[in-house]
Amino acid sequence: MATNKNALIRYKHLDMLLSDRHHFYDINDLTEKVNNMLYDDGFPEVTRRCIEKDIVYLQEAPFRAPIKRFKWNGKNCVAYKNSAFSIFKQEMSREERILLREVLNTIGQFNGLDNFEWLEKFKLGLGNNQRKQNICFSNNPYLQNSNLLGTLFDMISNEVVICLSYHTFSDTSIRNIDFHPYILKQYNDRWFLIGAAENDGKVLTFALDRIDKVEALPEKKYKKCPDDIYERFEDIVGVTLYEGNPIEHILFWVSDFSKDYVITKPIHESQVRYLGEKELRLHNNYPHLEGGAFFSIDCIRNYELIRELCSYGKNLLVLSPETIKTEIMERISEMNEKYSELRT
Repeated sequence: MATNKNALIRYKHLDMLLSDRHHFYDINDLTEKVNNMLYDDGFPEVTRRCIEKDIVYLQEAPFRAPIKRFKWNGKNCVAYKNSAFSIFKQEMSREERILLREVLNTIGQFNGLDNFEWLEKFKLGLGNNQRKQNICFSNNPYLQNSNLLGTLFDMISNEVVICLSYHTFSDTSIRNIDFHPYILKQYNDRWFLIGAAENDGKVLTFALDRIDKVEALPEKKYKKCPDDIYERFEDIVGVTLYEGNPIEHILFWVSDFSKDYVITKPIHESQVRYLGEKELRLHNNYPHLEGGAFFSIDCIRNYELIRELCSYGKNLLVLSPETIKTEIMERISEMNEKYSELRT
């Protein structure tokens, strides 16, 4: 069989499918999957017979792929005997090994977590078990369920549907949901799982410390991550996403004491500081605000946004919209009442 470009593309896709340890495919499945990927690559479809010949060819020199055939769920499936095998594996250059060492040192802070044991094996294989970390992330050693990170990372990487058992802080009863996991996101020293519900496709966020159990559902078909999933989180602070809520233009003042912190660490990526004539006009509109700086952001209101705005205390005042200003004033009033009770 001629190893033309079309054939090599098929081998690449087959190599990925045959090494998938979470999904098992028969010839019909492989033909459908490969044709879908060929379509995305701009290549014509092939027949089932062509895929069968490709698999036979992969077993011969120079690839010598260790392929097994077995019954699963009523189908005659095909897969690599060792899921770690790949026809494209080859020796790395010295530069590639050095780069990989640095990457492993960076993500090596997950050491000890379930399903991340391969990191240690990988590092040992590179002779890298004693290198110091050049980059350190903030890590909360008391975070509950951090052991789920490895499991969830594995499920996301291999596109596996899961049954999620969870509870809320206000209700400790266990609830179950079939879930398509897409992203693991860290915010404020906590980890969150973002994905879509099986029943209605709604994008949901779960804190790892409120997840009680994760069970793989390999028999269910995984729904691909929406193309705009990352864009949806561009308009919020934190991880709480209220789909359908509007983007609000928020104007606020920051004192001289805190303005440099806000300038160097923006509250949201849309943050703008007003200078020149706009700044003068705002100072004229709010003459009681001495010095400081005026900023605006455009984002969707959520719990994390309000908490972030409140975190600066008297050094940050929201000027508009009225709804957010009122919500913050109500929080301050409640705090004042609580502290007043302590003094009596």
